[in-house]
Amino acid sequence: MYQKIVNKEAKLAVIGLGYVGLPIALEFAKKISVIGFDINEKRIEMMRNSQDPSKELESADFDGCDIHFTSSIEELKEASFYVVAVPTPIDEYNQPDLKPLISASETVGKTLNKGDYVVYESTVYPGCTEDDCIPVLEKCSGLKFKDDFKVGYSPERINPGDKNNTLASIKKIVSGCDTESLDIIAKVYELVITAGVHKAPTLKVAEAAKIIENTQRDVNIALMNELSIIFDRMDINTYDVLEAAGTKWNFLGFSPGLVGGHCIGVDPYYLTYKAESFGYHAQIINSGRFVNDSMGFYVAKQTVKKILAAGKNISGSRVLIMGATFKENVSDIRNSKVADVVKEFKSYKVSVDVIDPRADSEELQHEYGFSLIDKPQPPYDAAVVCVNHDEYMNLDENYFKSILSQNGVLVDIKGIYKEKYNGNAYWSL
Repeated sequence: MYQKIVNKEAKLAVIGLGYVGLPIALEFAKKISVIGFDINEKRIEMMRNSQDPSKELESADFDGCDIHFTSSIEELKEASFYVVAVPTPIDEYNQPDLKPLISASETVGKTLNKGDYVVYESTVYPGCTEDDCIPVLEKCSGLKFKDDFKVGYSPERINPGDKNNTLASIKKIVSGCDTESLDIIAKVYELVITAGVHKAPTLKVAEAAKIIENTQRDVNIALMNELSIIFDRMDINTYDVLEAAGTKWNFLGFSPGLVGGHCIGVDPYYLTYKAESFGYHAQIINSGRFVNDSMGFYVAKQTVKKILAAGKNISGSRVLIMGATFKENVSDIRNSKVADVVKEFKSYKVSVDVIDPRADSEELQHEYGFSLIDKPQPPYDAAVVCVNHDEYMNLDENYFKSILSQNGVLVDIKGIYKEKYNGNAYWSL
């Protein structure tokens, strides 16, 4: 299989061309023949024109790539090595939503031939590949796992917006269903991962390794968020505390904030869900999730208190929210906790304007029921900087005073202006 792929006698297909799938497809396409498959024809057409719908890649990243973009299952049948990189979200009850993953498995199963390989990159709970995906592949293909086709798991480690830790420079975890498949899967990924690969002993180990990466970050950020709530009551600036504590060599550099997105804010729920099926309620992980899921409402409530303390009537007050994406310097709004901030403000009958240089207004309207304005329309009783986009990093005290009313409040969630702003009403986590 490996030799056929290298010689372009066999094609590799990537199923799901989002922020994970497209970069890996293009990276492979610089070395081998690739089929890029996605069910969204509009996105396919953009990629055919060297446009990344996720706005992470430049048009030049498509240059020199041996890749065919398609939404046709018939054309997908030309592949022999499949990489599945579809989303694994949660539903409204914070339960794993495997519909995209099962649907992708059905699609691959319909095109699978004897001797083919399937590697999953989507983040899942330990055991999902074997218990949920492989039976679908067998049912739809009529083939027998291991005897007729091989399966591996190699979790994605892409960090949206990060131009330093790129796909090729991050060591890749790989696993296979047997020794032969592990070796071949490792060699295929070594074609594009310059940092090398780590061979996990089983599929479940690889699945578990991925899910604890984000769970660890989630719990640590939850601790920082809880500390910020405590320190606020003590009238201590959390970022001053972290700066002081950070002078010790082994202090971990986490900070408080809104925890959204499709990774840190989602993955822990996959682990706690699976833990429940084994009769264990994950106390620390669930507590961390509760703290982080509450922060959007907490930020809005604290802002309301500051507006009231300034002697203003909260009903009809005007607030500007700066930033709507789930993190800085990306266009992705999935699971953005800024939506919680907006929702809480509106429950107090506050008039809310939202700006963001990266987000798409129509997507926000469709997903959360609010849209963006083109530019601020002052005066505002409070400005809440939710996302530290590069475009906001160099704003100064004069800018905020120009958009705030008398005694207006600057809420600086990430503490990026604490050394620059001397106004009376300033608050950060």
